[in-house]
Amino acid sequence: MKRLIYQVCLGGQAKSKLYEKCIESVSAYCEKYHIEHRVQREPILRIKPDIFMTNRSNESYEKHGGFLPIYEKENAFDLLDGYEQVAIIDADVYIRAEAGNVFEEFGFDTPFGAVVERQMPINQEYKHKITNYSRMQYAALQDVDWKWNNLGAEFCNMGVMFINSEQFKPYLNGQTAKQFLERYEFKRFIDGEGAWKWSTDQTLLNWWVKKTNMPVKHMNWRWNGLFTANTQIDKCDFVHFFLKDKLPNGGEDINSLLQMI
Repeated sequence: MKRLIYQVCLGGQAKSKLYEKCIESVSAYCEKYHIEHRVQREPILRIKPDIFMTNRSNESYEKHGGFLPIYEKENAFDLLDGYEQVAIIDADVYIRAEAGNVFEEFGFDTPFGAVVERQMPINQEYKHKITNYSRMQYAALQDVDWKWNNLGAEFCNMGVMFINSEQFKPYLNGQTAKQFLERYEFKRFIDGEGAWKWSTDQTLLNWWVKKTNMPVKHMNWRWNGLFTANTQIDKCDFVHFFLKDKLPNGGEDINSLLQMI
């Protein structure tokens, strides 16, 4: 069984104690369970918004050479032929040493898996955030069923996602990762049209998964514990230190953060 965990850590991220500590934890996890670990340190896909159409601020892409680093992790799609299962994990995810093998829970029944945010045990403040986020990101996308409830749309946090390669590949229609992201229907997300000005690949992927009617396994929330939002962070095997700029000391006092979880 060949398995891969893929991460992206570009530019200034590589100088962050937070990112490097998290990547180190993923590396140890992979060694423990005999999983291959790849960390992309240089841009490959270089997905760019249309400079004549984009609504994104110049600083969001010009400082990276004109491309959007938020779409670099889709490079993992080009590696599916070499592995039965692949996990794509953000560089700000810390894996506890005692964490079990997540691939065993993911199984082989579905092409894709991730954690639905509204299914997490989250605090009241974050409930308000995902309700507002849902309205801004997904309300205009009325061609799919978001299964709205009082918390908002049913969307996955794409900071931790799982793929069964053979089941997932047909949805790529034989395209490379770059060709996939350059599909015309994704242009509005890449360009940051309207409320998608600050969107990441999360909006694009959630809409695509719904649009294709792809079967999705809703993973247990402990595999993507949102720090400061999850009310049971001590029970999370994967701790996601998202929104780095809002963390104490910008997340660079890593020892203090680890004590808090």
